[in-house]
Amino acid sequence: MKTANHTEVRGFVLQGFSNFREHQLILFAVFLTLYLLTLAGNVIIVTIIRVDHHLHTPMYFFLSVLSTSETCYSLVIIPRMLSGLVGLSQSISLVGCGTQLFFFLGFAITNCLLLAVMGFDRYVAICNPLRYSIVMNWRACTILASSVCASGFLLSLVQAVAIFRLPFCNSLIEHFFCDVRPVLDLACVTPIVNDILTLTVSLLAITAPATFLLISYVLILSTILKIASAEGRKKAFATCSSHLMVVIVHYGCASIAYFKPKSENTKDQDQLISVTYTVITPLLNPVVYSLRNKEVHDALRRVVGRKSLP
Repeated sequence: MKTANHTEVRGFVLQGFSNFREHQLILFAVFLTLYLLTLAGNVIIVTIIRVDHHLHTPMYFFLSVLSTSETCYSLVIIPRMLSGLVGLSQSISLVGCGTQLFFFLGFAITNCLLLAVMGFDRYVAICNPLRYSIVMNWRACTILASSVCASGFLLSLVQAVAIFRLPFCNSLIEHFFCDVRPVLDLACVTPIVNDILTLTVSLLAITAPATFLLISYVLILSTILKIASAEGRKKAFATCSSHLMVVIVHYGCASIAYFKPKSENTKDQDQLISVTYTVITPLLNPVVYSLRNKEVHDALRRVVGRKSLP
């Protein structure tokens, strides 16, 4: 718990990528390209799932929700980051910072929980195929998706309110957006309850669903290995390989970012990790599902072919 005398802070300044000042235009071009690819990829996935009835299944329903959430997640962070790279104002109001933190955490937690739900969908499909249509009916899918979104933003609200009730002694955020640790570092006093709350949210948003996914995939792998034919095993694994790749990168980045000891934090390391989970990870979802998924390939061909007909 740290304490200090303080004056009222009404706004913050985002330091951004000041250590890479001579490369900021290059960074702008790279991040803008990745951002546009992310938006285009996720919009294409959501559109294909919506218009092609072959993809009207629980797995693709959750994928469309994830793509929508990833798109909103990118919109919260990247436009302001890009404006800072071209020299526009880096100042942000107290309310603006709190709003950005709230939506960033809300969509980030929602994405983590959605990946866990998608893992449960794959578990039921592979381990209990005869009960799949009963367990994963449309009412259950809608309730699961709604509950995940509500839980994500409820946890985000609790975290954001707890942080922005604190007094701040400094206005310079050594980061390119309002993240939990950089904002907490500016607080004049950080009660132990805030540290406990941050750890609790991290455990609920990252550790709990990651543990659930680990157990699910152990059971899935056990079931796949019991399939007699090699072709059957290959087909079963193909239905969850794309999801597994996204899970490993997503939870890996989140775990490094939020469970790394404070003493090991450096500004450049934090920014590199943050770029990974704010710029790279949202792009991973459409890339993996479009490049590795035959059903999405086939649906895209059908949609394109339908549009090209006279």
